[in-house]
Amino acid sequence: MSETSESTQQQEVIGPVALPLDLVSPQLTIRAIVTGMFLGGILSLCNIYAGLKIGWGFNMSITAALLSYGFWELLHKTLGTPKWGMLENNINQTAASSAASVSSAGLVAPIPALTMLTGQQLTWPILSIWVFSVCLVGVIVAVGLRRQMLLRDKLPFPSGIATAETLKEMYAKGEEALSRVYTLVGTAVFAGSLKLFRAFVYPIKKWTLSLSFAAAAKLKAAGVGSYGLYNLTFALDPSLLLVGTGTLIGFRTCVSMLLGAIFAWGILGPQLLEWGWAAPGKAALNASWYRTMVKWLLWPGVAMMVTASLTSFAFSWRSIVAALTGNKGDTAETLTPEEESAEVSRKAFIFGLGVAFVLSVFCQVYFFSIALWLASLGVMFTFLLAVVAARVSGETSITPVGAMGKVTQLVFGVLSPGQVAPNLMAANVTGGAASQCADLLHDMKAGHLMGASPRFQAFAQFFGVLSGSLIGSAAYLVLVPNPQKMLLTDEWPAPAVAAWKAVAELFKVGLQAMPEGSLNAIYIAGALGIVLAILEKVAPKFWQNFVPSPAGIGLAFIIPAYNSISMFIGGLAALLLRRYAPEWSERFLVVLAAGLIAGESLAGVVSAIIKIIQG
Repeated sequence: MSETSESTQQQEVIGPVALPLDLVSPQLTIRAIVTGMFLGGILSLCNIYAGLKIGWGFNMSITAALLSYGFWELLHKTLGTPKWGMLENNINQTAASSAASVSSAGLVAPIPALTMLTGQQLTWPILSIWVFSVCLVGVIVAVGLRRQMLLRDKLPFPSGIATAETLKEMYAKGEEALSRVYTLVGTAVFAGSLKLFRAFVYPIKKWTLSLSFAAAAKLKAAGVGSYGLYNLTFALDPSLLLVGTGTLIGFRTCVSMLLGAIFAWGILGPQLLEWGWAAPGKAALNASWYRTMVKWLLWPGVAMMVTASLTSFAFSWRSIVAALTGNKGDTAETLTPEEESAEVSRKAFIFGLGVAFVLSVFCQVYFFSIALWLASLGVMFTFLLAVVAARVSGETSITPVGAMGKVTQLVFGVLSPGQVAPNLMAANVTGGAASQCADLLHDMKAGHLMGASPRFQAFAQFFGVLSGSLIGSAAYLVLVPNPQKMLLTDEWPAPAVAAWKAVAELFKVGLQAMPEGSLNAIYIAGALGIVLAILEKVAPKFWQNFVPSPAGIGLAFIIPAYNSISMFIGGLAALLLRRYAPEWSERFLVVLAAGLIAGESLAGVVSAIIKIIQG
């Protein structure tokens, strides 16, 4: 994005005026906290499931707000319970969003990567405590940065504005909100039912064209006479979660993923097999060779995503400089005594900071035998990166999760060469908490615009991450009880795990960790990632739509081609709906996609639990 368009975007999103502080309407009620903890815990399953599938998570604020509105509105009409107020709903969505975002605390990246590299599998109590300790650091730092980022610098935090405006509209147009709730629940039930039907009644298989190709000499030597499209992972997958994801991520990214899949799995993949650089799988046309081929393809894919992420991050240098130099913006905040009383007190913040610091250091030392000085440095480094991540997220609505993770892995790889645990888990604290902090400030922005008490929101965030840590950790252990065998497979591609694992392996083993020929591919893909990331920022606004997404291309190297195809179908459907039914799309497309994602992911967790019970 160019400097001019950045300025224009900020002018557009700063528009909404904050409502006066409201300390009279119900806010921090028991039902608001319990509803948020329950919904957030359930929605955390969606982000963990999606994260292990495609490496991405989703903001669940609006989903939680709609679901709670529908539930309490139903009880109000049938049982006469008190009306579900807007500020109560804000507390609910704050807690739910905090809980749902626990996937960024390591459950879909460094934690499974650690198990894959060392065999260390955390039990549920220890995993829950660990995830909570990472999240707590993020919550406390977010509380500390709120006044600087929201009141002094007046950063837009666009996702927070979207949540606030949605809540205001819900309470201004009740029937419209209920229509969205019905759409959300209906699509979730449909997607979940289809997932369970496929799992237990009739396994609808992936469909592909019956094309086969003659094998080259090295493949024939491995016992493979021919191979087909399904061997190369080209098929149609009846996954509504992937279609829903495609409707949300944008058509440019979807096209980039399709092109990346065609090149990686359809052009480069067969060459790797013929050169002997990648091994084939089972010699059958209905067998997927994903697990063997991805061992080579993940290296250029990770390289492109890392260089593109860091290059895009570098374009936010003004934000980074402002964050690191303590630029206080143009306007200092002036709070009334009433507003000051609604803030988190300095004593409470310092106490919380001390507790979070001690708990995080203790967990690193006790659970992973990380040196005390390194664990302490990791938490202190969090404060620095959190300021940077929060400012970038506040100005662009994009939390640089990938960049944060790689920066911290590189730092701890230098500080503790050859050691896997510090590279992954100390970096988990720093990158995870910084990302969590940036995401939570969007909720703080929404509350600020609605006149909510920031102190009450801080309480909601605490209870939210507590719920998410307990439920999310249990769900992770149910979904992938054996990461070494289950991840980087067709069922669980886990691209974020692949990226963290690859970087940790490089620092542990060196270049010999890479398969033959992959080093040159890393150089080429890394350079291409830099070039495309630069073009995304400096190209004229019209032409930016035609610059391939390096993140999309890189991801397509790491997930099966049929995942990219399904997301392209979703992106194409969204493009057509927005063009030919713009009004309907504006009202329902996002909640429809959210329903597809939530329904299939929740059904996937239920399916895993049933299979465990059945033995």
